[in-house]
Amino acid sequence: MDYISHYTSPLGDMTMASDGEALCGLWFDGGRYFGDVIVPPYEEKELSIFDETKHWLDVYFGGSCPDFTPQLAMRNSDFGQAVCSIMLAIPYGETMTYGQIAEMIAEQRGLKRMSAQAIGGAVGRNPISIIIPCHRVVGTSGSLTGYGGGLDRKVKLLELEGADMKDLFMPKEAKQH
Repeated sequence: MDYISHYTSPLGDMTMASDGEALCGLWFDGGRYFGDVIVPPYEEKELSIFDETKHWLDVYFGGSCPDFTPQLAMRNSDFGQAVCSIMLAIPYGETMTYGQIAEMIAEQRGLKRMSAQAIGGAVGRNPISIIIPCHRVVGTSGSLTGYGGGLDRKVKLLELEGADMKDLFMPKEAKQH
């Protein structure tokens, strides 16, 4: 059985999901792919993993880099898990491009190249936002593309971390919405 709990962040309400022991989902409510790894039926219940995750989020939104990671249960493909592992290694306040991740995955898998678009798909389906920092992944040109919680939140998360944003920009089509 899966369980859910809620967290109110400075950037909006969030929902957490767990298998009872580990965190398997964390989304901004209403975001793209919201709740897509939750297995029905599920129950709203307070668990120690949710307490730990809420503490992590409190530290993070308080402007500090948490020195721990709640136990995670990845519910995505092997490819998605490989991409998430790379994202977990992106340091607080820094960014990495889809192309850089593609190069790393290609090297891991013994391939000549890997599509940055394939990486974008895996990053976009990250089931545990913020803790697995998909907001730290940017376009090769420095564009702030692709965040399931919305580009405005991506900018605010990077600002919260003190990321150097002087070379990053929001694409014109995103600014128009």
